[in-house]
Amino acid sequence: MRFVARSQFEVGAAELFDWHGRQGALDRLIPPWERVVVEESSGTLADARVVLRMKGPFGPMRWIAQHKDFVPGRQFRDEQTKGPFSRWVHTHTVDAGPVGRSTLTDEIDYRLPLGTLGAFVGGGMVRRRLDTMFAFRHRRTREDLARHARFASSPRRRIAITGATGFVGSSLAAFLTTGGHEVVPIGRRAAPGGVVWDPARGTIDASGLAGVDAVVHLAGENVGDRRWTAARKRALIESRVASTRLLVATLTALAPRPRVLVCASAVGIYGDRGDEVLDETSAGGSGFLADLVRAWESEGRPAADSGVRVVHLRFGVVLGARGGALKAMLTPFRLGVGGPVGSGRQWMPWVSIDDAVAAIHDAVFDERFTGPINVTAPVGVRQREFANCLGAVLRRPAFAPMPAFAAKAMLGERAKELLLASQRVEPRRLREFGFVWHQGDLEDALRFQLGRILQTPR
Repeated sequence: MRFVARSQFEVGAAELFDWHGRQGALDRLIPPWERVVVEESSGTLADARVVLRMKGPFGPMRWIAQHKDFVPGRQFRDEQTKGPFSRWVHTHTVDAGPVGRSTLTDEIDYRLPLGTLGAFVGGGMVRRRLDTMFAFRHRRTREDLARHARFASSPRRRIAITGATGFVGSSLAAFLTTGGHEVVPIGRRAAPGGVVWDPARGTIDASGLAGVDAVVHLAGENVGDRRWTAARKRALIESRVASTRLLVATLTALAPRPRVLVCASAVGIYGDRGDEVLDETSAGGSGFLADLVRAWESEGRPAADSGVRVVHLRFGVVLGARGGALKAMLTPFRLGVGGPVGSGRQWMPWVSIDDAVAAIHDAVFDERFTGPINVTAPVGVRQREFANCLGAVLRRPAFAPMPAFAAKAMLGERAKELLLASQRVEPRRLREFGFVWHQGDLEDALRFQLGRILQTPR
């Protein structure tokens, strides 16, 4: 059997080819809806060995591929040595077009197990999965290259990230490395090229941050994973306030200091505001989350006073299939018992994971980014609209609402602030900066993340 996906790109052939060989490219190309873990990826495009762990029909399985037949700047091929297919040879070819353009062709020669019977039973399903997978891969490649092209003339940066293994951080790290940047992970465990810290104890290996150009601070306890007891609230505050305080004290003592500190923040600072339109000039609201975000953001002030450009990105609900709120919603919606919470009229500020990563990237490079910046989709939705859209994408009913009293009984104070609060947030400053949302439409973003893509590259 033969499968071919072909797309044109608005970049030169050299850049398109080199993108595939950079660290992080494999992670960017794995569809988020697939349960795939990279166990090993060693070597170059010429001789790489890749080991993937994935869900098979009878439990976990490994897929091992070896790269071969490398032609610099034009072609590489990976061949399955162990996995679900009787044969799998995937040839990636890049052809130069007119100046500043190129064409990527993915050609797969494959054979299913069990011969004719396997092809009869599974041929159609495999073809549909390949169509969807490569529609995703080509679109993400195109969008990532477009993001990098905006700052192609800027020097490559050394960027430290707290929370680099988390939901947003892992996507950001992979994206940055495909742009040729060096990522320095900051975490509690030692990692290659990383920095070890322990915010609870106030310790950090400052020497590992020498020469860092930018720091992205994403670390913090999950606000929605358990009931907000007094002890849990203290832990949430400490995980953000203490970690930011330690990071700022460390960075301001460096010589030279990083140019920019980008801190994750949240639209929770605005509180429950009904239908009021909220932008970065709006006053903060009331409630635990509003107080938490205010305290969190205030810890960045000493860094700004020392001359570091400080950016507070106030994220809405970040939507991605690998984690966060969307992943938590999938099971009930797939079972047909999903729906809005409470009246469903409350506004739900959201942003796709790819656009969230792009906003962080722009904040690192664009000197106009400073202070609070709302990171949400350009068009807001009410929670009922969101539930209906997710149900439609999954082809499931979405008319099983959770009454407000039931949500409060199950989740306590979390329900009031995370599910029942209404925040009609406007990303005014992103608009002013000319930010481009590649997934600014809710249905498109959900389809892209969940493997329900309508467009197929040819």
